[in-house]
Amino acid sequence: MVDQPESPLSAYIDHTLLRPNATAGDIEKLCSEAIDHQLFAVCVNGCWVQHAWNYLADSDVTIATVVGFPFGASDSDSKRYETEAAVDNGAHEIDMVMNLGRFIDGDHRYIVREIRDVIDAADDRRLKVIIETGHFSHEQIATACQLAVEAEAHFVKTSTGFGPGGATVEHVRLMRETVNHRAGVKASGGIRDRETALAMIEAGATRIGTSSGVTIAGG
Repeated sequence: MVDQPESPLSAYIDHTLLRPNATAGDIEKLCSEAIDHQLFAVCVNGCWVQHAWNYLADSDVTIATVVGFPFGASDSDSKRYETEAAVDNGAHEIDMVMNLGRFIDGDHRYIVREIRDVIDAADDRRLKVIIETGHFSHEQIATACQLAVEAEAHFVKTSTGFGPGGATVEHVRLMRETVNHRAGVKASGGIRDRETALAMIEAGATRIGTSSGVTIAGG
């Protein structure tokens, strides 16, 4: 039996819709569900940030969006511009995919600089660095977390949901042990039920990214 978190489960959830074929109506439904179930945030693609802001302006729901998504392979200037546009349109949080190829090449200075550039563009909004853990060994995951903390990211995040594999309890625990209390940990990818979400929180996740927020929050 997994222990219940101290905060309501709804307070952990980024209610997520990142399908490329999402419509305005889909985004409005997502936002309405977040309000009705008191979910922490919605997470949408950049083109929908302003639409979500218009819908959620009088609510307490946070708006998150993605940058360099889903591959992380755009250059730093592109990620910076995406971030600036998202902030201008009302985003409160940025989930950025790090440059996976540069990381594999061992270009750690590039990774730190890229993260810092996006933090600067985010203008005091929270930044989550998506590691895409399914590509990497435990040692590589720990190194990526260390780089994110060095760059002063606010969160490390497991997955895009579009890569190989999603969040695992083992990876979340490793990420929490690595960052300790210096950053939050967002578990994302394949979390579709309450039991799995609770297991991630017990392992150290402080945020849950899921398209099943209503199911999870409702029990």
